[in-house]
Amino acid sequence: METTNTTNTSGASAPHKKLFDFVKQNRLDPAAILESRRKDIEALAGVNIALLSGLQSLVRQQSEYLCETAADLQALARGGKDADGQVAKVSEVLPRSLHKAVSGLRGLTDTVYKTQADSISAVGRRIAENIEEAKGILRPRQ
Repeated sequence: METTNTTNTSGASAPHKKLFDFVKQNRLDPAAILESRRKDIEALAGVNIALLSGLQSLVRQQSEYLCETAADLQALARGGKDADGQVAKVSEVLPRSLHKAVSGLRGLTDTVYKTQADSISAVGRRIAENIEEAKGILRPRQ
């Protein structure tokens, strides 16, 4: 049994034809429009790279903190059976571990803040550039 393709090929290209007709009638620069979209994609890629590097930094800082804390706990566990010695060691390790935790959280917060600020700044710059490009593109050529 034979099947035939009954899709309307002229209807499928109609939206593209309308767009090209609009560009042609209004004397817009298609190369400038494509260049603007390319810059948008580059800006998004830059934001993604900044976010990825920030995330990698967060993971690195967290792993360092966890390794240091685990080492402190192992050293504490290896201590002798002396109860008074254990209490003294706990009283030394606990404040130090708490201080490390607070400074680690400050570092994590700073990293998150910087990453978000960089990303928002990159998007803001691209939006401003996009507005200027749109003004130039939409201005009909003489």
